[in-house]
Amino acid sequence: MNFTGKTALITGGASGIGRATVMEFARRGARVICADIDAAKGADLVKEAGNLAVEFVAIDLADPVSVRRCAAEVLDRYGRVDILVNAAGWNDIQPFLQNAPDYMDRVLAVNLGGLLHLTQALLPAMVAASKGKIVNVSSDAGRVGSSGETAYAAAKGGVIAFTKSLAREVARYSINVNCVCPGPTDTPMLQSRPEKLKEAFIRAIPFRRFAKPQEIADAILFFASSRSDYITGQVLSISGGLTFAG
Repeated sequence: MNFTGKTALITGGASGIGRATVMEFARRGARVICADIDAAKGADLVKEAGNLAVEFVAIDLADPVSVRRCAAEVLDRYGRVDILVNAAGWNDIQPFLQNAPDYMDRVLAVNLGGLLHLTQALLPAMVAASKGKIVNVSSDAGRVGSSGETAYAAAKGGVIAFTKSLAREVARYSINVNCVCPGPTDTPMLQSRPEKLKEAFIRAIPFRRFAKPQEIADAILFFASSRSDYITGQVLSISGGLTFAG
C-alpha cells in the first residue's frame, strides 16, 4: 500500500494504536498529522519520525472549541485531509454505579463527541473533492459490552452506529467510512490496568496474547487504502478470537 501524495490526520496519534498508525502511514509515503492532547509525546513522535512527513497539532477531544480549531488549522494549511483516522480513546475500569457524572461526561466527549465534531468539520472538504477515507477506532467493548467499562462501551457503541449511518450518507460522494474494533491491545492504557485483569484477558484470548498496536494499524491502513474502495459501513473486530461469537 502506497499513500504518497495523501494527507492523513490521526487523533490520539502520540501513543498506542494511534502512534503505530502515524508511523506506518508515514513510512508508506503519506503526509501525516498527529492530533493529540499530549504535546510532549507529540514532539517526541515528530523527532522519532526524522525525515518522514509527520507533524503535530494540538487537540482536546473533550472540548468542541479545541476540536473545531484543530480542524480549521489543518484545513487552512492543506485544504483537506484525504484520510481521517479517529483513533483516540480514553477510559478507566470501574463499576458503572461508581462512575462520577464528570467522568461519564468526559468518557462520552473524548470517545464519541470529539469524533463527531472533528469528522463534521473535516467532511465538507472531502465531499467537495468527491473522495476520502474515514476509519473510526471503536472497541469490542462497544460490540459486545465489557464489565467495568459501561460508559466507555456506550460511547464506543455510538462510534459503531455513527460509522454505519455516515457511510450511508456519504457513499454518494465516494467517501468510505469503516470501523475497527480492537480487543485488548498492548498499549500504555492497557499496561496501566491491574495485573489480575491483564492475566484474565490473556486466559480468555484464544491466541493467549494481546494484540500489538501495529496489528491494529495494519487493519486501519487497509481501510484507508484503495484496496477497500468497495467496502463501507463495515465493522472489523481485531481481538485474537476473544469475541468472535459476539
